[in-house]
Formats: sequence, structure tokens, C-alpha cells
Amino acid sequence: MNNSIIRYILGQVLKMEAILMFLPVIVAVIYREEEGFAYLITLLFCGALGFAATHKKPQNFIFYLKEGCIATSLSWIVLSIFGSLPFIITGEIPSVTDALFETISGFTTTGASILSDVESLSYCSIFWRSFTHWIGGMGVLVFLLAIIPLSGGSHINLMRAESPGPSVGKLVPKVRHTARLLYLIYFGMTILEVLLLLIGKMPVFDALTTSFGTAGTGGFGIKNDSIAGYSSYIQWIVTVFMILFGVNFNAYYLILLRRFKKAFKIEEIRYYFLIITAAVAIIFFDICNTAASAFTALRDASFQVASIITTTGFSTVDFNTWSQASKTVLVLLMFIGACAGSTGGGIKVSRFVVLFKTVIKELNSYIHPKSIKKIKIDGKPVEHEVVRSINVYFITFMIIFTLSVFALSFEGKDLVTNFTAVTATINNIGPGLELVGPTQNFSIFTPFSKFILMFDMLAGRLELFPLLILFHPAAWRDLVHKK
Repeated sequence: MNNSIIRYILGQVLKMEAILMFLPVIVAVIYREEEGFAYLITLLFCGALGFAATHKKPQNFIFYLKEGCIATSLSWIVLSIFGSLPFIITGEIPSVTDALFETISGFTTTGASILSDVESLSYCSIFWRSFTHWIGGMGVLVFLLAIIPLSGGSHINLMRAESPGPSVGKLVPKVRHTARLLYLIYFGMTILEVLLLLIGKMPVFDALTTSFGTAGTGGFGIKNDSIAGYSSYIQWIVTVFMILFGVNFNAYYLILLRRFKKAFKIEEIRYYFLIITAAVAIIFFDICNTAASAFTALRDASFQVASIITTTGFSTVDFNTWSQASKTVLVLLMFIGACAGSTGGGIKVSRFVVLFKTVIKELNSYIHPKSIKKIKIDGKPVEHEVVRSINVYFITFMIIFTLSVFALSFEGKDLVTNFTAVTATINNIGPGLELVGPTQNFSIFTPFSKFILMFDMLAGRLELFPLLILFHPAAWRDLVHKK
């Protein structure tokens, strides 16, 4: 185990967090808020620890998937712990558990909140809360790889440990260039959304924070009614960008290369838009009679489908009051999630496509026992190892999900609340149904249940195994005893 590289990466993460905290300090200066001192203190503390941890560079920069998983998991935990300090210092979220819950929810782009009055926060805290979505959306270590010249040839292991989806590859030969390219696309799309929101006469602060939440598919609203109070134009812009940020970023890379035909032929993306269209149609016809107009019904259906399938979590209506059919559609979308290689959460469309094709293949083998037919995606055979890893992922997901719902059941809350609370956190969505619906929050849970849900948020964002490896005894033995 290369312990020194793990220490070095954690130090770089702390230095990165210190630099990023300059932004809420600037916001505090602009709005003349004393709460900015809490961010300044945390910034200095993070910077000091970061420089201490990186003062001595590792002799060996080579690390494998095991180190990548451990470094990734510890980075997200460390980032969340220090990111929660300003909330505690300012007293805006005095509870350590609640502050940590809110911060983990931010960085993992979940959007589940314990706050009942978001608008009571200072501007700098509202900004930091939304900015954590943008930081976590593309990935903390992807950002690190984009700006810090780490040497060695195994940094793809960091991207594999952190990036969403069943497989991670390089868009260009060098990992650092891939990371920069991803963030260039990410940053460009964010700026474009900000400009379009400003055209809709949205205030600059609101446009920035809303775009952070949309880009990271996080969904922390800066108003108590989330996006409901904004104009129809703004709601449509947010709807479109939620869907766009749920698309595999490989497609945008191909579009930049003007390989439009190949970009639009990606099978996962076709299924992604097919699912969205079908879900919008079902909910539209279901709520059409109760909505103010057909246009309103279409807008609300489109917004909530986009918000849930991309795991953003913004809301324009209280969908908890919708019919059982519409709510069932939304719950199913919570599990499906967005595309692999996007900022969205959930199990991912690509995994469901492979699972569906695996079932079809198994049925065909019963009818034609001697036939040998491989599963194909985008015309290319899917390796058996990929199918195996997807099956293992799905089984592990269901085990964690079941145990989490069982653990929450001891509080005595209704099954729908517990079920959708876990669904919303492990899939990084935000709102659920009943007591954790879009007009409610997660403050109703005890600290024990909140830690269960925090684990689910981290596990869901890190694709389960990078976090689970921390609970393997061998990982800690290797950390203590250098190999």
C-alpha cells in the first residue's frame, strides 16, 4: 500500500478546498456579512493542514485501484468534514450531525436538506451550499487531476474510483488532458445556463447558485419553494439543462469533434431520452385534468421528470399530492437515474440496458440452448467482466438499500417515508415522498438515521465499492503496515 500518495492526495484536496472557500469569502465581502470570517478561518485551517500534508512529496507516485478507492473515499469524507465547519462556526447549523449531513448532501449532489428555512441563511452560506454541488458534480479528484501535475501512469484509477457509471475511459491519451476536457465542457455548459437565466431576468446571485445546482444535478434551492417562484421561461431553461447535464459527457466530446452521427448513435442516450419522453407523457395525461392548463401540466411534468431522472431534485410543485400512478413513475425514475459519465446519480441507464439485454439473452438460451450470442452496446460486444461487475453492483446496491430501509424502520415512521428517504439519498436525488417530500425535509430523523443516510449518499455517489473498501479489514492493515 502506497500510504504516502494517499496522504499527499488528501493534502491536495484540503488545499483545493481552501482555495475554493475564497469564493464564499468574496460573497460575504460583497454583502457585508460577518459570517465570512467563518469561511476565512476554515480556509486558513484547511490550507495549513494541506501544506503540512504535501510538504514532503511521495517517492513513488504509482498507485493501483486499491489506493485509488481508498484515496477517493477518504477525500470525500475529509472534504465534507471541513466543508461543514463554517455552518457550525457561524451557528447557522449548530448541530455537528446536521451540518455534516447538509455538507455531504451538497458534495454528493444529493440535495437532501435538514433546513426548513433556507432563506434565513447568509448569502455566503447559501452560495457555499450551492457551490458544493458544482464541486462534487464532476468529481473532486477529477478537478484535482485537471489542475495539479501528478506524475505517474496510474491516475485513471482515481477517475475509475470516482466517476459514475459501469466503466471509465480516457477521451484523450493523457488522463490529465481528459480531466481538463471534462471540466472545460462542464464549465462551458454552466456559463451558458447562467447567461440564459440572466436573459430571463433572474438575479445574478440566483442565476449562479441555480446553475451550480443544475450543473451538479444537486438541487439545493435557494428559496423555500425551490424553483416554483420563478417564471415559466426560467423553469424551462432549468428543465433543459437538467436533462443536458444527465447526458454522457462523451457525447459532448464527440460533438466538439463534429462527429455528430456517432454522438447521436450512443445507445444509452437514445434510451435515456425515450424514458424521459414516456415518463413525461404518462404524467402529463395523468395530471392534465387537475392542472391550470395543458401547458402548465406539460411544464410541471417535464420539470419533475427531468429533475428526478437526472437526480437533481429541484421542484416546482408538490408532487407528493399527485396520483399514485405519477408518484410511482417518479420513484422508478429515481432508481434508473441519468447516463453513465454524466453528473447525474442513480443506478444509470446503461446498467439497466445491459441488465435488460442479459435477461433477453437468458430467455433465448432457454429456447435455443446451443446458440452463442453476445450482448452488444453501440454495436460492440460487452465483455463478460463488465456484465459480471454490473450484476455484482446491482446485488450490492439492493443489499445496502434493504439494510438501510430496515435500519430506518426502528424510528417508527411509515414505510413510504423510509423507503423513499433511502431511495433519494442512495441515488443522490434529494426529495422523497410523504414526510421527506418536496415541501418537507430530513430534520425529522434521529442522528443515527441521519448517519445511515449520509453513508447512503456517499456510497451512491462513489458507486458503492470505493466506500465499502474502507470497511474491509485488509485495507486498514495495509494502511498501517506498508507493503
